[in-house]
Amino acid sequence: MPDVLHLRGPILAGPDDVRAQAWVADGRITYAPPPGRHDVRSLEGWVVPGLVDAHCHVGLDAHGAVDRETAEAQARQDRDHGTLLIRDAGSPADTRWIDERDDLPKIIRAGRHIARTRRYIRNYAHEVEPEQLVSRVRAEARVGDGWVKLVGDWIDRDAGDLMPCWPVDVLREAIQAAHEEGARVTAHCFGQESLYDFAAAGTDCIEHATGLEPETIESFARRGITIVPTLVNIATFPQIAAPAEERYPAYHRRMMDLHARRHETIGLAHEAGIRIYVGTDAGGSLRHGLVAEEVRELETAGLSRVEALGAATWAAREWLGRPGLDEGDPADVVVLRDDPREDLGVLVDPVAIVLRGRMVD
Repeated sequence: MPDVLHLRGPILAGPDDVRAQAWVADGRITYAPPPGRHDVRSLEGWVVPGLVDAHCHVGLDAHGAVDRETAEAQARQDRDHGTLLIRDAGSPADTRWIDERDDLPKIIRAGRHIARTRRYIRNYAHEVEPEQLVSRVRAEARVGDGWVKLVGDWIDRDAGDLMPCWPVDVLREAIQAAHEEGARVTAHCFGQESLYDFAAAGTDCIEHATGLEPETIESFARRGITIVPTLVNIATFPQIAAPAEERYPAYHRRMMDLHARRHETIGLAHEAGIRIYVGTDAGGSLRHGLVAEEVRELETAGLSRVEALGAATWAAREWLGRPGLDEGDPADVVVLRDDPREDLGVLVDPVAIVLRGRMVD
């Protein structure tokens, strides 16, 4: 392999930061030709930072933890679609071994899901009662990479509908404990009610957020709470709800309503100034490698193309505290055939992917 890559741009380092060309030398980005003689390979196309999937479950499938071979295949599938940074929003599998692999995406872990007893998918979560929540949050904060993942609501079969999982006073104490441990908190929330409690308790982020309504939209915007909508997953709500139509009609009606207004809900959140990032929820029932589809879903919801692109690239990396395309940053880039600001569809089929300075075959 050549020891220098010449990226004959344009280079889209940010919404207003477009550069003509760049080089990759010693695995890092530079905007000046490396001195001396080198074996140089040129790549031509529109260059963006490696894509980010901020809600992705490497090491998990529909039944729980998977073996290393399957987890590696999941990570490769994400990588081969341009996803080079993952926030793993809960997994029962130990994937630390991936950190030793230069050929797989970087993963930011949230530990294992924390759910109420018998109120989540079997084999996924630590299942605890409210009096155990704070101690479990502290434990997951210490083994994660600066995030903790809670399950905020799920179907309550006695009530026959989505219901919050935690008393708000316990939530407040648990989120404070996570912050004391240096971790941010995010939560799975489909319905409306749990969003009031998580906002009042000081959460940092919410996954899905389909239940947002005017009061919680205003509260999220005022408090600076981020959302990761996972619209490619929300599109499957009719299939998720169908088996419950007869036995749990209230739950079925609610899920269908949340599905029907999903784009409108996220559009209103965007208009209010809530920060929105790309996540696919891959690894449960969804396949990996869906970031490009989620970016286009955000455009459908009302984000501009530049905003939707940023939600999967420079803005997402800044939010997660990871490098982009500044001088000396690790060279994690995706090369596209045309300007993604004009057509987000080009994200589906990259010309080339460079991970830590090396071309992905």
